[in-house]
Amino acid sequence: MQPETLMLYKLIILYILDRVDFPMTNAQLSNFITDRQYTNYFNVQQVLADLTDDGYITLDQTRNAAFYRITPDGHEALSFFYKNVSRNIRDDIDMYLSEQQYSLREESSNVADYHEARKGEYVVELKVVERETSVIEIRLTVPSKENAETICRNWRKKNADIYAYVLNSLLGEQPET
Repeated sequence: MQPETLMLYKLIILYILDRVDFPMTNAQLSNFITDRQYTNYFNVQQVLADLTDDGYITLDQTRNAAFYRITPDGHEALSFFYKNVSRNIRDDIDMYLSEQQYSLREESSNVADYHEARKGEYVVELKVVERETSVIEIRLTVPSKENAETICRNWRKKNADIYAYVLNSLLGEQPET
């Protein structure tokens, strides 16, 4: 890969992460770039690794996803080379983020992960994060890996209902049926 091309891909990722106030997943970043045929998946993974190694983005890894966020050094680097990203690409990114911001944020804010605590016992960690603050966090101990995987899968679909139920229950209000 040519150094100029590599630099452009890095700047595209920095620009995307600079334009949002939530972490984005590897899949979200990869899909945007590959869907528009800027480059292929393998180049995106190389660029993400380079940016992480250089300290321009941070990586928070869970079992189900990798979350990236721009660092202050990343902001600074982008400010120096911002103009190297064509106006058309910046407009494309801005339009995509404007149209997809809610679904991207929703996908990134619901975290579900598990790990084995001891033989035959798994701890599931579930949370919803809004603007870097946990809205709800739940830790459950379950007897099997299959239970843990099912809970993580269902958390993505049902977290809003669970949050509403817990909040209403604790406030002594009747939950809506």
